[in-house]
Amino acid sequence: MLNADTPLDQFPFYTEEELDALYERDPVLALRLSRKQVELDKLADQSRANDPSLPTPTSEALSELLDQARAILRRDGGNLELVGIEDDVVTIRMTGNCAGCPRAALDAKNIVERLVRSRFPRIKAVKRVTAAVR
Repeated sequence: MLNADTPLDQFPFYTEEELDALYERDPVLALRLSRKQVELDKLADQSRANDPSLPTPTSEALSELLDQARAILRRDGGNLELVGIEDDVVTIRMTGNCAGCPRAALDAKNIVERLVRSRFPRIKAVKRVTAAVR
């Protein structure tokens, strides 16, 4: 059983190609291995997020990264702005067509948070505000 104390280097990692080949021979085993790798990814993310040696992103570095998310949101006429970073939580505001859109919460989670946390694992969350902060 995996837990936070299990050394991650004890478990092999399989590529998508290896899992696909294994699926042809033993689909149940391939599914079990795939699920185990998802658990390992989550444990690795948790251990990276708690690493005090990781730098906290600057506003400039975060803005550059958010340009990638903006490019995706602009396809539908949306945009976002960085409100701030505090206690390893990034606060954003969705603008344009994203403001008031029912999918804005999903886009903030599935696009922005995934992108930010993949580059800056120390960030715990991306919080979305809806009203202008004064």
